[in-house]
Amino acid sequence: MNIQDFKNTLSTLEQLTFVLPSGSHVAPHFHLTEVGMISKIYVDCGGTVRKENNANFQLWSADDLDHRLQPQKVIEIIEMAENELGLGNLEIEVEYQSETIGKYGLEFDGGRFLLKATQTDCLAKDKCGIPEAQPVNVIINESVSSCSPESGCC
Repeated sequence: MNIQDFKNTLSTLEQLTFVLPSGSHVAPHFHLTEVGMISKIYVDCGGTVRKENNANFQLWSADDLDHRLQPQKVIEIIEMAENELGLGNLEIEVEYQSETIGKYGLEFDGGRFLLKATQTDCLAKDKCGIPEAQPVNVIINESVSSCSPESGCC
């Protein structure tokens, strides 16, 4: 989700709910402690120089259980960061503390913001010799009523 889509969605909400990939919720008394821009310049394992820019939102929960961040206040915080940092309409990544700081993508399901798990990947599979995944063909032998090693079904 990019900044403009996030702000547009916020403007339609009365309350904020963030859901982790596990299905558990970010505590409703969370704070938005940072809105920033992450610029990453790196060389992948195939030797290609790559550049990424993302907006970074950091969510944090403290012991102030009565705190509730309203959608309009989040828009104001984002607009301050846009003015100070020149964010543009970047894709958003969200940081949230669990066992360690987790980095998540962001989606909206019509009522809640979903923190989506992110994955690592090789960006130069063609140069690393990693074969492309092949579809698995499963042959079902309908005459076999049970699966034994000699049946060929498993």
